[in-house]
Amino acid sequence: MFAPALCGQATAPDGNQLPFTLKPLGRSVYAAIDDAKGDAGANAGFVIGDDGVAVIDTFEHEAAARAVLAEIRKLTPLPIKFVINSHYHLDHVAGNRLFEDAGAVVLAQTNVRSWIHTENLKFFGKSITPAQKAEVENLAAPEIVYDTGVDLYLGNRHLIVRVLPGHTGGDSIVQIPDANITFCGDLFWRKTLPNLIDATTSRWMGSLNTIQDYDTSGTYVPGHGDVGTMADVAAFQDYISDLRKWTASAIKDGKAGDALLSVVMPELQEKYGTWSFFSYFAKRNVQDMAAEIRGDKRVPEPASQ
Repeated sequence: MFAPALCGQATAPDGNQLPFTLKPLGRSVYAAIDDAKGDAGANAGFVIGDDGVAVIDTFEHEAAARAVLAEIRKLTPLPIKFVINSHYHLDHVAGNRLFEDAGAVVLAQTNVRSWIHTENLKFFGKSITPAQKAEVENLAAPEIVYDTGVDLYLGNRHLIVRVLPGHTGGDSIVQIPDANITFCGDLFWRKTLPNLIDATTSRWMGSLNTIQDYDTSGTYVPGHGDVGTMADVAAFQDYISDLRKWTASAIKDGKAGDALLSVVMPELQEKYGTWSFFSYFAKRNVQDMAAEIRGDKRVPEPASQ
């Protein structure tokens, strides 16, 4: 989470224009890639199996969720059996109830069930309105949760859902082995700076290594940015690694606050200045990374059992 459009509601597209680009990835797997204006808020996708459909993430805006549901109905009459939330952030879960009402069961890592109604409040800031509080309170939480992962079947189609740490404390990826496609959620941002507000990048680096242990010829769907390859995942890992290295070096030299930014930002600008969300997230990324390295960063606590 979140694209810059979050706290100012994105305007629904006019007419029949979709708020995302629907990309067939092969073997009845589709990615719905957010448009440049952030009308969907994030990426999503779906898999059509032998006896049903699985949806991965449900966008930030209800209009986008309704649009992807309509696209699914154009392709198949099969029931929507599952929705997998890659993590709790609002831009990936706001359409849950729409799919739940359509008959799907919503699944996610255990922490998502409580964080969806608590941690999402912080993204609206201190001036959160009653309407925004109600929006968060009314989100449809996962009905089935898991600690490390779950295997799902759409007839003979196998979906492997596995928990990998890093972006939040409850991130899941979804692999479709027979199509060699992995939906990474916000563990992967293609040529796009990430939101690090909940991140533990020391663990995230290991998760990116795990993802890169999969088939190097595979297709990787990020939470933000276009569909990518293993090379794109590696480039994103380089960003996290460079940010950690440059920030740690400046802290070691006694830099803090604006002085820290004045050292790290030029290095980020030179190598990653053309990436999406640079102007929105770069300074925040340095500040979040510095807090992590110092050991005083707040991250969500695991949900109590």
